[in-house]
Amino acid sequence: MRQSAQGSAETGTPQAWTAAVPRVPQQPAAADVDRERWGGAGHAGAAAGATRGEHTHSELPIPRPRPVQRSSVRGQILAALRKALVAGELTPGEVYSAPALGERFGVSATPVREAMQQLALEGAVEVVPNRGFRVIERGTRELAELAEVRALIEVPVVLRLARTVPVERWAELRPLAEATVRAASSGCRATYAESDRAFHRGLLSLSGNDQLVKIADDIHRRAQWPLVGTPASRGRTELLADAAEHAALLDALIARDLEVVRGLVGEHFTGAP
Repeated sequence: MRQSAQGSAETGTPQAWTAAVPRVPQQPAAADVDRERWGGAGHAGAAAGATRGEHTHSELPIPRPRPVQRSSVRGQILAALRKALVAGELTPGEVYSAPALGERFGVSATPVREAMQQLALEGAVEVVPNRGFRVIERGTRELAELAEVRALIEVPVVLRLARTVPVERWAELRPLAEATVRAASSGCRATYAESDRAFHRGLLSLSGNDQLVKIADDIHRRAQWPLVGTPASRGRTELLADAAEHAALLDALIARDLEVVRGLVGEHFTGAP
């Protein structure tokens, strides 16, 4: 994979994708949050009196619950990093530090580090002590292994569902299939990757097995990461061809043409990005 622009030598962070990601709104300082929660200057005066050893006769008001912001920030950072990973803007083999990425996003290093740790659990990056996180270098063998696992899980499920799911339920998936075509038309691999996984989640959700859907989606996500030494994204024509298979599969499922379904899933599930 190749970056579209050189990263900063000081931060090791590619300029192209970080500039495109909206900065996360700055969170209020802890002191400001405390003043708001405890009644502003009244709390400050009570605290000052307690510090001097004075007895205060008024009780502090019970603070109202406030939404926790850090998980939201971490979620935004995680989504941005995943998109950059799929688009090939995080270079395999390169090390990225949480403070440098945090500066680019306009947040502290903590939510970036937490997001990177989640990516480490997913197998996208590995921890480099005292340096940051290195993007995993993946080869064709790993991609082939993921494709085999996807086929073992998803193909039998779809063939079983083809015999049992009512026609109207398959028709409900048409908007998801059409969304993949629009995403493919954009030529953006990251955009297509999200819509592609959404279609497959909708397909497998008809099994009623939430654990199967989660496991299959995790494997699908891993299969979407670009390989080392290859272009960061597939061409628009290739993406459109892949998206067209979704519509063809739905047509075959609605028609209950099991032979066509078997042929399509045998090819699509093993070759999908």
